[in-house]
Order: sequence, then structure tokens, then C-alpha cells
Amino acid sequence: MRSRPLVVLVALALLVAGCGRGSSGNDAKTTQTTPTTGAKGTETTAAQDLGFPTFATKNTTRIGGADPIADAAGAARAVYTATTAITRPRAVVLADVNDWRAGLAASVLMSSPIRAPLLYADGPDRLPGATQNALAALQPTGSKDAGGAQVIRIGAVPALDAKTRTTALRGRDIYAIARAIDAFQSAARGTTSDRVVVVSADAPEYAMPAAAWAAKAGDPILFVNRDGVPADTKAAIAAHQQPKIYVLGNADAVSDRTVTALRRLGAVTRISGRTPASSSVAFARFVDGAFGWGVTDPGHGFVFANATRPADAAAVAPLSASGSYGPLLVLGQADRLDEAIQGFLLDVQPGYTRDPVRGVYNHGWIVGDENAISVPVQSQIDALLEIVPVNERSGSKPTQ
Repeated sequence: MRSRPLVVLVALALLVAGCGRGSSGNDAKTTQTTPTTGAKGTETTAAQDLGFPTFATKNTTRIGGADPIADAAGAARAVYTATTAITRPRAVVLADVNDWRAGLAASVLMSSPIRAPLLYADGPDRLPGATQNALAALQPTGSKDAGGAQVIRIGAVPALDAKTRTTALRGRDIYAIARAIDAFQSAARGTTSDRVVVVSADAPEYAMPAAAWAAKAGDPILFVNRDGVPADTKAAIAAHQQPKIYVLGNADAVSDRTVTALRRLGAVTRISGRTPASSSVAFARFVDGAFGWGVTDPGHGFVFANATRPADAAAVAPLSASGSYGPLLVLGQADRLDEAIQGFLLDVQPGYTRDPVRGVYNHGWIVGDENAISVPVQSQIDALLEIVPVNERSGSKPTQ
């Protein structure tokens, strides 16, 4: 039985560099109020200052950054509170926010054995304030499985101070970088995975759900393009010796021609839907042996992100690999919940017959500020996650 997740507002108050009422980080694109402790009953805005209902409801918690840089810092601090030695990560990944694909491929490094959350640089020369603050607070201890590195630098990102032990994973393009990340993860594990996830380098909205799975399961993410399978991707898959290949996205994202080419390298299964939202639901439901979330019943965690912010997928992948573990669901719009996601949440909504204390519970992480997912949509998600009475005679839930 899963117990109800606790909403910890103290962790949320540390989401970005600088916190408190009416504050905003230097790198935020919009000014927003962050939750704070200590609001008094004499203050008319006490409930809002405490973070309700924007940052938390009874079944949801928001990582409310105005951009993926802040969301990555917030998610890393939510997963690794770093208040004691055992709550600090061994290593942290640093990737460029300007290429969502680098962070997506690096999500696998959050899996065992390295367990490294991701932080974002802004190009090769700029380390944003939120990232600096989070890195200083996390104080990674160094990962034996990563050669003692405290920070794993992906592609062209800023160099760090000489006291920080780093290792760099580079490549001439994203296909080579993804191959390098895969090889690095395989070396850390001491074995290659018998499964790989393949996504389009040109359709981020369909690729986003791969980040959550890679972080949880340790299966690598590799890229194809509209023309077929690049040489570095072929070589990476070949190193796994005829693995099971799971392609995320419909034929508009990954063509049937590309799937045919992939079949020369292993057994291929396509997981897709008509839209990014329905595709993410299909992946959340999917199971094939040890692969897939297989979420078809209540008692799970979920992460909700907007399709227009693909870098958020990697930013919050650590939330799917810890706590209430769960798939990433992709919303097509900020102010409307897609029918595919609404129907899925209704299917897995918890119910009880006598005592809700004996039930199981769902919990949702809401990613981004109100420009990414509006408060009304968050409220709708909250209602769909809520445990409800079950009609004992019909076995059905009451109409919402």
C-alpha cells in the first residue's frame, strides 16, 4: 500500500536562487511570488504566502520556475535536500539548456549507480545564478562510479573552479554525445543494458517522456533523425548486442523507414499516440516484461510538463527516479488539460469503499510557472488525483 506523499513547502521555498515573498531569481523571465514560512494570521495574503494553491494543493506540488534552469535547480534540491552528508548527491550533471537533447540523453545518469541530478548552464560560458546556488548547496561528494567526479559536464558548458573534480562527455554532434553518455553509463554499471530508448532529435514533444524512464530504469536514450539512423546511434545500439529497441512517438516523429532500419539492430517496438499527450499516456500505460511504467491502477506518482518547454523533461527527471516515482505526462497547452491525460487520470483515480485511510494515493508534480501550466489546470489535476468513494453496488466512482 502506498501512503499519501507529504507536501514539503520548505523544500519548495529553495527552488531558485533567492526565495521569499515577491522575490524572483536573476535568471527568471517573469516575476513571481515564491512560498515562504512564517506567514502570520494577521496578514490577508497568508495562504498565498504559504504557497496555496499555486505551489501546492492536497495532491500536487509545483516546481514553479519561469524557465528550465530554475526548474532543474528546484528539482535537484527537492530530491537532494543536502542538509546532511547522506542527503547530498555523489555527482551532478551539467548540460546546456539551449539544446534539450543533451539534457534528455544525460537523464540516464540519474539512475543507478551514479544517481546524478541535472543542472543547466546557459551556453559554453555562462553559469546561471540558480545553477550556481544549487551547486553550492548540493556539494556533491564525488562518485566512485564516475571516476571520482563531482560534476559530469555534457558537451560545451562552462569550466568550473579547480577545486571541483569534473569529467567531460563530448561529441561532434548530439548523436555522438548521446553515444558517449551511453558508454559512460554502461562503464559505471559494469554492463550494457539489454534495452534502449530511441527518440527523434527533431520532435522534442514526443521525446520528452523518455527522460523520466531513463532516470528511473537506466535505459539509454539515443537519437534518430528524419533521414534515418546516424552512424553514432547505430554504433551505440550495436554495443548493446541486439537489444530491445523502444521507439517513442508516431510516424510523424520517427518514420516507418527509420523503424525498418532500426530492426536490423534489434527487436523494435513503437510506443505512440496521435498527439504528444496521448503518446505520453501510451508510454505511461505500456509494459513489456521489465520495461515500461505499466501504470494501469491507482497508487502512483506523476509528473506534468508543457510540450513547449522540452528542457523541463530532463530538469525534473530526478522526480521520476525518487520519492513517488512516476511517468512524465506532456500537456499540449498551459490552460487546458488534454483529453487523453484527463481520461487516463480518471482510469487510475484511487477509490475507497469504507475508509480512505486504508486506500492508496496518487500524487502529481506540476512543472513550471503559470505560463507553463495554469492554476486552473493544476486544480483540475488535483481533483483527478484525489481518492474518492466507490459505489459498493456498482463498483463505479461518482461522476466528478
